[in-house]
Amino acid sequence: MNLLNILLQAPAGQAGGGASMWIMLLLMIVIFYVFMIRPQSKKAKEERKFRDGLQKGDKVVTAGGIHGKVFEVKESTIVIEVANNVNITVEKNFIQPSPETVAANQKK
Repeated sequence: MNLLNILLQAPAGQAGGGASMWIMLLLMIVIFYVFMIRPQSKKAKEERKFRDGLQKGDKVVTAGGIHGKVFEVKESTIVIEVANNVNITVEKNFIQPSPETVAANQKK
């Protein structure tokens, strides 16, 4: 037998399988949204809200791990006091709340 005869004799695919494929694809998209995309966008929104609400005296941590208090808030940067009369300027995007602030907010 040659290959063409074997292919012609192969059974045809089942009819109606397309609908279940679309349902599974839709279900996978919903699962990705619920477990991956939604929590990530919610976290980004909370971080943006934190950065917009920074005030002088708030305790923060930079992305590099430097702890300090907010000394001055500018449009896109923040001046942090890390020791007496030692100030550094950091981009707002690299600021996180300090662990003490996070713990205090979780107790509320």
